[in-house]
Amino acid sequence: MRIRATVAAVTGALALSAFAVPAAQATGSDTHNPVDTLKALHAATSGKSAFTGSTAADTGTPYALDAKFGSVKINNGFPIVARTGGKVTVPVTFKVTHGAGVDVTAGDTELDLVIYRGSSANPANILVGDDWPTCTNTSATVASCKGALDIYPGEELTNADATTWKALGYVIDWNDVDPYTDDDIDWTKVGYAEGDALATTKLQRFSTLTVNAAPEPVKKGKTITVTGKLARANWDDGAYHGYSTQPVKLQFRKKGSTTYSTVKTIKTSTTGALKTTVKASVDGYYRFVFAGTSTTPAVNAAGDFVDVK
Repeated sequence: MRIRATVAAVTGALALSAFAVPAAQATGSDTHNPVDTLKALHAATSGKSAFTGSTAADTGTPYALDAKFGSVKINNGFPIVARTGGKVTVPVTFKVTHGAGVDVTAGDTELDLVIYRGSSANPANILVGDDWPTCTNTSATVASCKGALDIYPGEELTNADATTWKALGYVIDWNDVDPYTDDDIDWTKVGYAEGDALATTKLQRFSTLTVNAAPEPVKKGKTITVTGKLARANWDDGAYHGYSTQPVKLQFRKKGSTTYSTVKTIKTSTTGALKTTVKASVDGYYRFVFAGTSTTPAVNAAGDFVDVK
């Protein structure tokens, strides 16, 4: 498992490179290490590669590695929905097209894909996976990679994170350089490539919706009161709070039918509460339906049966 830690922004290419210790060398295993997150954060904050603009021979910085990211897909194209706690793991797939002399599956190559929000010059948050992606060479110049993002809402998210995120990928070819043990690193031997804004994904706050139709049973023609509540995860305090002033449909399905029809649309109160009335006609199920917003997924309440006498 990746050793997760809060990452601080560090300026200067050489300072960041010095922290970019491959996890396998640092720990003796294939676990993730916070240093690779630092490298990714640098790439996100720099606005351009810190290793461009001059030659390796002039500056002693890593050379531009012949590698490009493509075909990035996060969570199979669906938004990422998180509750208030626990862990959310979503799949990530991508391809790396590289020069014939580059092997992204080599033991001395570090590769990752992360997501961040905010501007590339000043990201507000960055999310990573617990483990390294795994790549398979499908040809001499293409590798197909699979990984995951592991998100801990209670530790990593605030309500401001319910927005659009961008994907960033990077590759470091250490070429047998050992930054963990070498005191004087020849950075001209190290290759580096990055890809920014490779794809986008949305993070959303998990939603809940309840319904209760009463009284039950009820005489035909009498009034039925339908109540409920729309709530969503609050990542700031780890609780669920009502989602205020949101349009919600009341739907009805006649007993024996499989299709719901919309009766009316109402709005939630400032506390997320729902309340409306209808006239009893036939046996059937009432439910509330919320279409969702950019920050909150759609949700349907389970139908509540009313027996009409």
